Amino acid sequence: MLRLTQAFLLAVLAVAIPFAEASAQERARQRSPAPATARLSFVGLADKAQVPAKLTVRFAISGMEVLPAGQAARNAGHHHLLIDTELPPLDQPIPSDFNHIHFGGGQTEAEIALTPGRHTLQLLFADHNHVPHDPPIVSERITVEVPATAAEKPRSAAAPGARVFFIDLQDGATIPSRAKIRFGTEGITVTPAGTTSANGGHHHLLVDTELPALDREIPSDFNHLHFGRGQTEVELSLPPGEHTLQLLLGDHEHVPHDPPVVSPRIRVRVVADAQASVAAPPPAHTHAAGRARTASPNDAAVYFVYPRDGDRIYPTSTIRFGLRNMGVAPAGVAKPNTGHHHLLVDTEPPSFGEPIPADLNHIHLGGGQTEYKLTLPNGRHTLQLLLADENHVPHDPPVISERITVIVAPGGPHARRRR
Repeated sequence: MLRLTQAFLLAVLAVAIPFAEASAQERARQRSPAPATARLSFVGLADKAQVPAKLTVRFAISGMEVLPAGQAARNAGHHHLLIDTELPPLDQPIPSDFNHIHFGGGQTEAEIALTPGRHTLQLLFADHNHVPHDPPIVSERITVEVPATAAEKPRSAAAPGARVFFIDLQDGATIPSRAKIRFGTEGITVTPAGTTSANGGHHHLLVDTELPALDREIPSDFNHLHFGRGQTEVELSLPPGEHTLQLLLGDHEHVPHDPPVVSPRIRVRVVADAQASVAAPPPAHTHAAGRARTASPNDAAVYFVYPRDGDRIYPTSTIRFGLRNMGVAPAGVAKPNTGHHHLLVDTEPPSFGEPIPADLNHIHLGGGQTEYKLTLPNGRHTLQLLLADENHVPHDPPVISERITVIVAPGGPHARRRR
């Protein structure tokens, strides 16, 4: 019995010692130095503030440079937002989860969603390896509160007789588990979310749910699908069985119109694809390597902050990009609902099922950059933004901006227009 006990103890020690050594090595991980004068804070967000469930949080830092994760530089790092959690160990890489949100693309703001109630928010800066600096650069920990009920919002007017409806889909239809659903409108213009337009709006598909409150923003979840880029169709996947579908238009802020533009609620029976009475749609897009394209939120949007369509710009100008409802992550980093920018210059969009080419017409911003200093010859040029995943493949559906035209002139914005 003694021999068994000794053997057991030796086995335990043999397992425990390597773990202890690994833990000690992790604790001894070297931290990047930071100036004692560096300061980190929230912009325009005070302690004990009352905030909406979906809000944009902005970060400010002084005495340090913001760089994407993976880029080692003195006095530099990237932001991390801590939600409802204490500070993590300061000599370890910061965890990546719902309570520890990384902004490794160098972002200085983010749109977050919070449940009703009280929450804590805190910022923590970290180096290229996600390890806090020495001394740590950390903001004040603030408390915010989300009201239990969303505030009422003013509703946009819709023209009398405006309507929304399903195309080629009737109440009681049988459809495959993966089916293409098409939307139609009459008497109202389809416009992207965020774009204020008289008598305009975008589609929302309600799946297995009742109408939401008509004086509040339409929820965004598995039962309320947003099509904020103005899409008029979707490839919908549903499990076999009985389901309900309904269309509801929302304005630039996702609020239903007054009067609401809503379709009848229909019932459909979903069966396995082989049993469906209608033809099944083509399989999901893949690129040459046979990998499926990364999904993107229906209401994601990429756009130019500068310049705008028709602007005159200098031969060398800084082009700035904006992104809504997705995050920026460097190439090679796979994270849900993220991607990195590509700037298309004087070219049509490439194939969405292939990696985006890398040349003078297809400029990759794989470090997570949100701006680019571009030099162009004098004359008229087209610019377009296209987001792509960690493998440079556009998302499904693609997150692509409008194609704008700019005029490059030596005098820049002040150059006289030709008559």
